[in-house]
Amino acid sequence: MHILMGALSDANFRFAGPKVCGLVGANGSGKTTVLLSLLGLIKPDAGSVTVLGRDTRSSPTSELARQVGYVFQNPDHQLFADSVWDEAAFAPRNFGLWDEPAATRIEQLLDRCGLNDRRADHPYRLSYGEKRRLNLVSALGHDPALILLDEPSNGLDVMATRSLREIILKLKDTGRCVLFSSHVMQEVAALCDDICIIANGQVAIDDSIDGIRQRTGCDDIEDAFVKAIHMVEPE
Repeated sequence: MHILMGALSDANFRFAGPKVCGLVGANGSGKTTVLLSLLGLIKPDAGSVTVLGRDTRSSPTSELARQVGYVFQNPDHQLFADSVWDEAAFAPRNFGLWDEPAATRIEQLLDRCGLNDRRADHPYRLSYGEKRRLNLVSALGHDPALILLDEPSNGLDVMATRSLREIILKLKDTGRCVLFSSHVMQEVAALCDDICIIANGQVAIDDSIDGIRQRTGCDDIEDAFVKAIHMVEPE
């Protein structure tokens, strides 16, 4: 992936599954821009973005969405059905993938996310944390190969965050690639195989946790993050 666009001056990196990858940076560093470009909602001004063998500039977003699950940072941006169940089932129905395994998968996801008893409720009756969990269920309903999560633990309590981590690791175990953005280094260190640190619109470091520690000379992961940012700060 090589991108040149307004929020990113030169982002060049590659990731593939089964793996959990973290996209880390301060607010405004370009994390969401990267995720939206992978879904094809933002096109690069130069360079290219290839997702599952498809160039996002020539592939319709509707085709990419069949293989990509996306959770937006704001939960209200992807809630539009009249019930929790219909919201969770929307993607497989919309893509013509509705069958018994899809229904079973959604039942299991709702149960794991603590939403089975809310299935008849309107999504806007849910709390912020419950909406976040419903976003995750709806993003996984069509069994995508690539999962993109924009700061998915925001607004979640301790138990919901723990459940989210378990789901992410299970996705990796079943051969999926998960890329999620965060500014919480401890969360990223606990989950990720690789971490891409973005600062000033550039990739500061793209490596494993051990590789980042070695390249920055810092054992503490937060210290390593700060050191990496300083590497690309303007003079």
